[in-house]
Amino acid sequence: MNGLISFYGGLKYVEFARQVFDEMTVKDLISWSSMISCLNNNGLWYEALCLFKQMQIVGNFKADEVTMLSVISAVSSLGALELGRWIDGFVRRSDLKLTVPLGTALIDMYSRCGSVDDFIRIFDEMPERNVLTWTALINGLAVHGRGREALRAFDEMKELGLQPDDITFRAVLVACSHGGLVVDGWRVFDSIKNEHNIEPMLEHYGCMVDLLGRAGLVNEAFEFVEKMPINPNVVIWRTLLGACVSHKNVDLAEKVRERIYELDPSHDGDYVLLSNAYGGIGKWVEKAVVRTSMREKRISKEPGYSYLNVDGVIHEFVSGDNSLPKSDETKDFLVSIIRSLSDEGYIPCTSSVLHDIEDEEKEYSVSYHSEKLAFAFALLNYKDRKTIRIMKNLRICRDCHCFMKHVSHKFNREIIIRDRNRFHHFSDGSCSCQDYW
Repeated sequence: MNGLISFYGGLKYVEFARQVFDEMTVKDLISWSSMISCLNNNGLWYEALCLFKQMQIVGNFKADEVTMLSVISAVSSLGALELGRWIDGFVRRSDLKLTVPLGTALIDMYSRCGSVDDFIRIFDEMPERNVLTWTALINGLAVHGRGREALRAFDEMKELGLQPDDITFRAVLVACSHGGLVVDGWRVFDSIKNEHNIEPMLEHYGCMVDLLGRAGLVNEAFEFVEKMPINPNVVIWRTLLGACVSHKNVDLAEKVRERIYELDPSHDGDYVLLSNAYGGIGKWVEKAVVRTSMREKRISKEPGYSYLNVDGVIHEFVSGDNSLPKSDETKDFLVSIIRSLSDEGYIPCTSSVLHDIEDEEKEYSVSYHSEKLAFAFALLNYKDRKTIRIMKNLRICRDCHCFMKHVSHKFNREIIIRDRNRFHHFSDGSCSCQDYW
């Protein structure tokens, strides 16, 4: 029966696995662990945690390392810091040893939950570490904007005689990319083959394109892609397109968009990026043509949504949505915040709006982005919270990034936003990414 649960879970037949589990008259620890793993591996993270809780209530079982690895993975995916700290405490109360797999999983969990201090603490407490542990540390530092610290950890790892693998190199290159460390990035990339005799993989080339693009070296990035010994995939071209848009190089953006169209003609993000590029330089006719093309091809833009996780309660916000509890109150409060910020120099960035409309309408369009709604709701309903943590499905836009810097200073709050690419820690009017994202 335990084997059947794992079998069905591996094939993504979760309902069949759950049916087998529920029909079992006798369950052991492996039964519970297999079902929790099945739920976690199939993206049912809340259900996995609920089952773990149920195991504590109805079963006289002491969770082992295998069970806890699935539970920690579920918490990581949810980004729920409060729950993560409880799980960390549970591991200690259960007298489980901080083994390499368990410690590495906790480092990754705290990283994805937005707590740098906690994952560094776990790393320092581990009696033994391997390459995966160091890689988890380096990657955590990278996505939280601590590129220099990530490079120091990489050098320290090598001094200890540990051989970095392809995943480690990717983490280090991400650190260089998010920190604007172009010279260091080239040094690391060249060392992959020259010093470590590892053939760079497609993802390493992709990291270099991202590094050059973020630094504004979009023409150099384009030449780099053209000379790659591996055929670039659509992700690499898409990375370059995003850089072209960020740095308002429309001519190159159009050329890159043609390359993408040959590989994937129907992805909504490419149309949105090109549309934003036109809007950024005031080419509203061209922007309208792109939007019309999207409608004709029935390509819809992915909506932006954000989550707040407070005391185990999830609050979801969708850009422009009126369905959330206290929606009108939240929106009115947000409007008052935006008005108060105008005296402090905040000017809404409206280049990403859909059409050539009046300035007032453009400002209205960007005012109700999901992360702004989440912040206003948190400030209105959780006044004693000094830290506000928000999870977002898309990359934070330039206007929301500017907004968060201002409100962090005005309201004396730390705001941590986990977007599609990285973490942003806003505090006292500045961001951990140093406006380089």
